[in-house]
Amino acid sequence: MKIVNARLRKQSDLFTVEIKEGVFNSIKKQADSISALPTDMNANGNLLCAPFVEPHIHLDAALTAGEPEWNRSGTLFEGIERWSQRKPMLNEADIRARVTKTLELLIEQGVQHIRTHVDTTDPSLVALKTLCAMRDELKDTLDIQVVAFPQEGIPSFPNGEKLMEEAMEIGADVVGGIPHFEYTRELGEQSVKFLVKLALKYDRLIDVHCDEIDDPNSRFLEFLAYEALKHNIGNRVTASHTTAMHSYDNAYCSKLFRLLKHSGINFISCPTESIHLQGRFDTYPKRRGVTRVKELNEAGLNVSFAQDSIFDPWYSLGNGKLLRTLDSGLHICQMMGYDDFISALDFISDNSAKTLKLQNYGIKVGNPANAILLSGFDDYSVLRNQGDVLLNIRKGNIIMEKQPAKLLSKVSLPI
Repeated sequence: MKIVNARLRKQSDLFTVEIKEGVFNSIKKQADSISALPTDMNANGNLLCAPFVEPHIHLDAALTAGEPEWNRSGTLFEGIERWSQRKPMLNEADIRARVTKTLELLIEQGVQHIRTHVDTTDPSLVALKTLCAMRDELKDTLDIQVVAFPQEGIPSFPNGEKLMEEAMEIGADVVGGIPHFEYTRELGEQSVKFLVKLALKYDRLIDVHCDEIDDPNSRFLEFLAYEALKHNIGNRVTASHTTAMHSYDNAYCSKLFRLLKHSGINFISCPTESIHLQGRFDTYPKRRGVTRVKELNEAGLNVSFAQDSIFDPWYSLGNGKLLRTLDSGLHICQMMGYDDFISALDFISDNSAKTLKLQNYGIKVGNPANAILLSGFDDYSVLRNQGDVLLNIRKGNIIMEKQPAKLLSKVSLPI
């Protein structure tokens, strides 16, 4: 496959990209636009970039909104209650059908790499077993990391530690946690120590739902960051959500950032979900409830955006489009300057790839030929116009192709 007249990120020239045997064989700058041969793929000046990465999503719960009841309060806590009602209905066929539909949405929107949190507070672990099996079956099309996620806690849930250990034996890639949901602060700290110990034992990554609450006194992030620093595993650790940071005192936050930088942990924000779930106990003014993405980014910490949910008890919208999440995140976090726009795609590509510790990611000679073609010529234009994903290429094979929208007619307005 040869792709001509392609733009690459943070480059102003046009390029010819040649793919052989599933890898990028050559990337050559063009002097000008060239005529495409019948065998060439003409990018027509559109942006060829690495596939999007979805670093935080709950595939096991996808497409279950309203089953058996709707989350009418819109709170995180009612979402957990509704999911607890849905869990007894889980079986392999149900999970496979919903996950397959959701993955098809993600592929259509340019995603090839996914980290999914799967609930382990189900004694059957049917969802975790099913997602691990699908991960292996779909490895030629998608990279999927499975997080053992204790939705209802570890020490606070019957046999919680045993279920987490069993999840590691089944083959989960990442150890999860939810310390702010444990019954007491002491149990929250106990859960963090346990999950770090478990990750070290099985040599796994860590991704913790951390301080996903408006409570300014929820400070498990400092505990997680210190554990990461103590064991020198910061680049393997991710703190997801950290929405309580939105409510932290600025003096405390200044002190906290010193620890965060020393630890080197990663951060994931789910802006559309957080602005929906948080602030529910406020009257007015209502807080946004999104973590300090701008400040974390400016401090040199690795931050990504994620969707979190697609039509589930916590969030009853969602279509797999990370560009929508990126647009919302930049608005909510007041990152609307030119410098924010010109590298905006980092939040759903390079930064997320770093969090997932993906190997050989990006359009480079010798790397697997994984790429997407976006309608637009740079990050800014793709973001502003919410550009379509025209091609999704996996190891040199097209796994999704879309025709760009075509304007058929329009009225001419007088000047």
